[in-house]
Amino acid sequence: MHKYFLADEQATVDLGGALADLIKNDVKKGFVAFLNGNLGAGKTTLTRGFVNGMGHSGAVKSPTYTLVEPYELADWRIYHFDLYRLADPEELEFMGIRDYFTGNSCSFIEWPEKGEGLLPAPDLVIDLAYENESRIVTFTPNSATGNDLLAQLASKYSGTKV
Repeated sequence: MHKYFLADEQATVDLGGALADLIKNDVKKGFVAFLNGNLGAGKTTLTRGFVNGMGHSGAVKSPTYTLVEPYELADWRIYHFDLYRLADPEELEFMGIRDYFTGNSCSFIEWPEKGEGLLPAPDLVIDLAYENESRIVTFTPNSATGNDLLAQLASKYSGTKV
């Protein structure tokens, strides 16, 4: 488990960008992250930093009403899921959820408990929590890929470790 202090929105974006640098340079297979935190905790902000860090130059919006926002880049497919409004996990079957998790995809899933039983195991569980006007992010690895990413993040990311 690794914890970092995020002073502001830019620090959250920067952390997402640092993860993107590690993924695009070192991970040669798909990646799945579960994002946990209250509304407004920074889940979409972290994802925005990642998507932009992977090379997307357009807007990155919350998929609250669409369930998923796809970003198709030259070498990667990035999917940002927000399952908050999901009424029944079976809805994920109807949208072909398994087709999203491929060797060249990175998926960030908000409110993953709503898709329990249909989602793959995450490589990382990312918890964002309020700390006054700031945030604390906690990374918990759940695979060899997650362990490798956190080891590299600890040596390459200049953010404040808690």
